[in-house]
Amino acid sequence: MNIVGKKVAYITLGCKLNFSETSTIKHSLEKEGAVTVGEKEGADIFVINTCSVTDIAEKKGRQMIRKIIHRNPGAYIVIVGCYAQLRAQEIMAIEGVNLVLSARDKFNVAHYLNHLEEQEQHEPHSCDIFKVGNFDLAYSYGDRTRCFLKIQDGCDYFCTYCTIPFARGRSRSATIQSVINAARDVASKGIKEIILTGVNTGDFGRGTEETFFDLVQELDKLEEIQRFRISSIEPNLLTDDIIRFVASSHRFMPHFHVPLQSGSNEVLHLMKRRYERELFAEKVQEIKTLLPDAFIGVDVIAGMRGETPEAFEDARQFIAGLDVSQLHVFPYSERSGTKALDIPLVVPQAEKHRRVNVLLDISEQKLHDFYTAHVGQTRPVLFEDSEVAGSIGGFTDNYIRIEIPYDPSLANRIVPVELKPEIFGS
Repeated sequence: MNIVGKKVAYITLGCKLNFSETSTIKHSLEKEGAVTVGEKEGADIFVINTCSVTDIAEKKGRQMIRKIIHRNPGAYIVIVGCYAQLRAQEIMAIEGVNLVLSARDKFNVAHYLNHLEEQEQHEPHSCDIFKVGNFDLAYSYGDRTRCFLKIQDGCDYFCTYCTIPFARGRSRSATIQSVINAARDVASKGIKEIILTGVNTGDFGRGTEETFFDLVQELDKLEEIQRFRISSIEPNLLTDDIIRFVASSHRFMPHFHVPLQSGSNEVLHLMKRRYERELFAEKVQEIKTLLPDAFIGVDVIAGMRGETPEAFEDARQFIAGLDVSQLHVFPYSERSGTKALDIPLVVPQAEKHRRVNVLLDISEQKLHDFYTAHVGQTRPVLFEDSEVAGSIGGFTDNYIRIEIPYDPSLANRIVPVELKPEIFGS
């Protein structure tokens, strides 16, 4: 297929990492002469980047694939992402899917499209994920306000509930110099904020003499970028040095996203997490001591196999007592091939749903309290370059969402704003 002039639409499901990777795939096709269009603009080719973190994510992926095929008969359908790596044959069996690429090949979409006649028809391109050693740096810059910059991929932790190591392979990362070069390229496009992303971001530099703390210190020297955020970092990798450095930095924002997964040590042990809740509480305390206005987001799983009613209540009380800003709550999802399936106690679906709602109620109260505590303060807001329902939105340095009547002069600018309840966004 000659892709010069072909119209290509991109659909991304899942995490921020996927968005950065889709952007890189898109720019590679544009360099080959393809034209980017929207989902409803008569694309010749669709590239769908999928997620497999839960069975619900896979179900949404299948639904999206079938919807695109139904609405676009004759379009060439390419599937990449974690679902494509884990379930290649299953996806290829969907009538209308033309090409399934593995984790090793997803950044070579342009090559495969340009050489279709050389390929085995209707055979997915699979790979042994644990033999993938290369790192593909990726970053998104469709939104000229902020950019998701992928600095690390893969994970060596093998938590009992998780398929990510099987979808993305072993931990590997960019070099500090390549990240700096990418950040400078991002800055040249007028982007003000970079979010550092990865599967296990704090594991940056594994197998080398470089560390995530080294990277943070070097990026802080870049005057071209006004804001950096750390998207997610494991509590055992969030060192006191990193917290202290962020507290003294003018470029790294007072915003942390730290996965807890359970507030029960009993459940953390079943998950094979690499810390106990006391360490997590110490990290929260250290952040709040040095950065009392910091936003702390926390991932939590409800209804894990082996989570007894007593263990959940123990976790609930611990989480309720944490000085954090918001919970990202996920129901435990059964994943084939994971060690969690060996745990005999299964939480019924209705009870799992109840536990999710209990934690969501805690999250809603914590977020309300965090926003309310900042009423009357004036904080810098980076406004986005878009209008939604007559409003323009943005985030403060400590991640409070602001929405005010649309003013195009504010787009992609950092402006001091007095915080009032009526301008808080959702």
